[in-house]
Amino acid sequence: MRETHDDGELPVEERIGHLIKRAEQALISAKSRALRVTGLTVPQYAAMYMLAQKPGISGAELARLCLVTPQTMASVLTNLERKGLVNREASSVHSKVLVSELTSSGRRLLQRADRLAVSVERALTDAFTTTQGNDLRDLLGTAIHTLEKLNAQGQSIALPAKKPSGP
Repeated sequence: MRETHDDGELPVEERIGHLIKRAEQALISAKSRALRVTGLTVPQYAAMYMLAQKPGISGAELARLCLVTPQTMASVLTNLERKGLVNREASSVHSKVLVSELTSSGRRLLQRADRLAVSVERALTDAFTTTQGNDLRDLLGTAIHTLEKLNAQGQSIALPAKKPSGP
C-alpha cells in the first residue's frame, strides 16, 4: 500500500485512475486506427462482437454489455442497420422492444474487424511476460472489484480534515 499525503493531495503521476484512463485511450486509439479500413468505429465493432456472442438481445442489454448508455447504443445500432450490418425487429416477448442480430454481411465484416482488433490486443499482450500479464489482469481485477464495491455501497470518500495553518 502506498503512503498517503496528509493534505489529501495526490500528484497526477501517482493517480492510478489517470494511468488507467491513458491506457484506455491509447487502446481505443490503436483499435480505431486498425479498424479504419473496415469503416467501423470501436463502438460499432464492440456492438457487433457482442451481438455475435448473444444474437437477438435488446439494445439496452447490448448497451450494458458494451459499457455504454442505451442512447449511445441506439445510435450505434441505427448506424449499423443503415450499413446493412444489423437487422432489428420487434421482440417476440415484448413488441415495444427491438432485438438485434448481425446480417450475413455483418458477420463477414466482423470476422475481418475482429482479426484487426485481436492484433492490437496481441501486440499489447506481447509487451508483457506471461507473469506480468497475469499480474496486470489480477491488479486490474482488484481495481474493478474495489470500485464496484464503493459504487454498490453508494459510498463517497470523505476528504481528510485540513490541518490548521499557523501557530
